[in-house]
Amino acid sequence: MIKDFVLPDIGEGIVECELVEWLINEGDVIAEDQPVADVMTDKALVQIPSPFGGRVVRLHYKEGEIAKVHSPLFTVELEPDSAAAAEPVEGAAEPPASATPAAPSVAESPPASGAPEASPPAPEEPGKPWRRGKVLAGPAVRRLGREYGLDLTRVPGSGKDGRILKEDVLRYREDLTASTAAASPRAAVEAEQQSRGEVRVEPIRGIRAAMAKRMVEAVAGIPHFTYGDEVEMGALLTLRAQLKPKAEQQGVRLTLMPFFMKALALAIQQFPILNSRVNDDCTELHYQPSCNIGMAVDSRIGLLVPNVKGVERLSILAIAREVQRLTEAARAGQLKQEDLQDGTISLSNIGALGGTYMVPVVSKPEVAIVALGKTRPLPRFDADGQVVASQIMNISWSGDHRVLDGATMARFSNLWKSYLEDPASMLLELA
Repeated sequence: MIKDFVLPDIGEGIVECELVEWLINEGDVIAEDQPVADVMTDKALVQIPSPFGGRVVRLHYKEGEIAKVHSPLFTVELEPDSAAAAEPVEGAAEPPASATPAAPSVAESPPASGAPEASPPAPEEPGKPWRRGKVLAGPAVRRLGREYGLDLTRVPGSGKDGRILKEDVLRYREDLTASTAAASPRAAVEAEQQSRGEVRVEPIRGIRAAMAKRMVEAVAGIPHFTYGDEVEMGALLTLRAQLKPKAEQQGVRLTLMPFFMKALALAIQQFPILNSRVNDDCTELHYQPSCNIGMAVDSRIGLLVPNVKGVERLSILAIAREVQRLTEAARAGQLKQEDLQDGTISLSNIGALGGTYMVPVVSKPEVAIVALGKTRPLPRFDADGQVVASQIMNISWSGDHRVLDGATMARFSNLWKSYLEDPASMLLELA
């Protein structure tokens, strides 16, 4: 029995996704619930499992192509047990006999047992091996290979278990350019022209496409205003240094972010409008019962903003655990859909990269976002008028001027700032 696996809904409003990597090949025998592909939506990298076992007959997309939701992703010849137990899948159909099989992915699977194995094609250039089987490479490396038009089956991998790294692709490309130039004077001229730089076209997809759309909507539809201030961080840095070893004993990396979030949740209790969301036509404010604070993460697939949910109910240590989990998952491309949904207010720690000021863009339908600058030692006057060295962090708030005004923002920011400058005062507010 032949059955199509139809790509299901993988997130609210998602109608297509990029096929990043096949984890199977045509001809492979797969098991039920076995991961078969990594796809990238406009929110996260998602791994797709197979609901049934059998032999893979056809892969309907190549890596890098855009797969449509509710269209066949791959076709399987079901095992007898699976065929008997399988229920009809929407859109499932036997491919017509005249259909042309999709081109195989870059890594061909070995032939079925008993079939004569064809000799592999000769390498494109002397000394470069041809590898059969699955190519071990991450999405970023595969994308780089596609950009350069390279066949990754010919690229020697220096990573663990032969995994291909970015450096391997760059080194292989340099070697290929050099060998091509040596073989042909014309190729040498073309290689020289390419090395001087030429326009490279790359489609905007996935996370980047989603960010572009959201930013255009936010800037066009939200009248922004910005409020800036500075925070004296000396007391908070001292407290964090005291607590950091205790957190590490429990396997938790304690950064400043959990303190920023907890102070924000406490301040929101007195200014709940900062934790509200605006409906599409700006006729209603929806005050959210939970403080879900988003944090911008610079991941390998683009800017992601997962959020820590229910910060008002969590301890500093619990927030730190969640910040650590979300950061690691974002950088590995393994965030869940729920990690990116239902945020109510956001933080962007640009200071981690060295910036001092930034004017952030409010993420619709939220009403506010704050950018945190780098903490720097700067001269300031103390209460006695003496110049002292202070640890200063600049903050930049952006707000939706349809529902927030400068006075509200200033009062809210001052309360948040007071918790950061005197972190012991947060103890009075904790339940």
